[in-house]
Amino acid sequence: MAIIDLHDKPFDEATLAKLDIFEKYTQAWLPTFVMQSTPTICIFDLFAGTGYDLNGEPGSPIRILNVIKQYIGHIFTKRVNVRLYLNEFKQGKKRLLEQAVQQYLIENSDVARAISYKIFQQDFNQVYTELLPEIEKYPSLVFLDQNGIKFTNLKNLLALERTRQTDFLFFISSSHVRRFGSTKEFSNHLSIDMEALKSNPYRFIHEDVVKAISNQIPTGSALKLHPFSIKKGTNIHGLVFGAKHPRAVEKFLQIVWKHSPLNGQANFDINDDVVKPALQLDMFATEPKKNKIDKFKEQLESMLREFKTVTNRQIYLFTLEHGHPLSHATEHLKFLKNNAKKIHFEGVAPKINFKDAYKGECPVVIKWNGF
Repeated sequence: MAIIDLHDKPFDEATLAKLDIFEKYTQAWLPTFVMQSTPTICIFDLFAGTGYDLNGEPGSPIRILNVIKQYIGHIFTKRVNVRLYLNEFKQGKKRLLEQAVQQYLIENSDVARAISYKIFQQDFNQVYTELLPEIEKYPSLVFLDQNGIKFTNLKNLLALERTRQTDFLFFISSSHVRRFGSTKEFSNHLSIDMEALKSNPYRFIHEDVVKAISNQIPTGSALKLHPFSIKKGTNIHGLVFGAKHPRAVEKFLQIVWKHSPLNGQANFDINDDVVKPALQLDMFATEPKKNKIDKFKEQLESMLREFKTVTNRQIYLFTLEHGHPLSHATEHLKFLKNNAKKIHFEGVAPKINFKDAYKGECPVVIKWNGF
């Protein structure tokens, strides 16, 4: 591959973390629609950068093209038209982005035949308004790696909420919200109770910002937002994932838990789990401290104890709502049945997955037998 020039410095660890999560989600998203022979699908990267960093590490536009390359055979067989929209506001970076994409497509002529693409050089709000009808019309994946909070206002978010088949990932500088959130510039973008925001420990700043944003989504909306905190030096920023379909949420949670097996919610030890393993006792506690997975098991048992009888669909949605991969629920349900003898369900497995929860012939009924 010919390296053209590129970012003025290498990507740091925080940038690589968000790029990895976006790439992995693109890998999960693309085949969903390709294998359904969806006629047209769209990917939008509206803060695209130059394509590569100083060391030739691929940025988001090249990672998108690499994912398309992975599924190129299916794209041709299923006759899917993939449309790629890139935007880079700075003229010099936009020129480098064009060169990077053109060179990639010269070296990968199969990808060139499979896609149509446009590269814009516009202010975000201008290009977003121009492309929104396309996002509304087709199944779309939107990636917004903004520097700051320019996208993050209620008008932009609600525009995505009204679309039918849009998954999105956007970056937000949450530390800046805490620092400057009371200023007019920030309050024009986000309506957040700054006093409440600052009352929680700083390490949860990104999660608190996402909760504040979620509270502004219309009641009854199917849109779910999930945060992933990213620490860079003393600053804590993060990604916000949004989707309406539970299967999309399931895939995202699988990706972030694989990326960060400790907690699935940050690229650092946000809950201090490393210093409090399951067997370590607090000086004044009589029971072992619990990590995030331990707490989820307790929450699951509490739900079962309260409702007595539930279905696999209820537990499927409960698990996603609490930000866990389905394996955490499945493993603990098996333990509660086979070892603790607290629950009963027919068969070997409780079938906590989308297909069985929504398309199975009959639900799996899980009954609480404990105390």
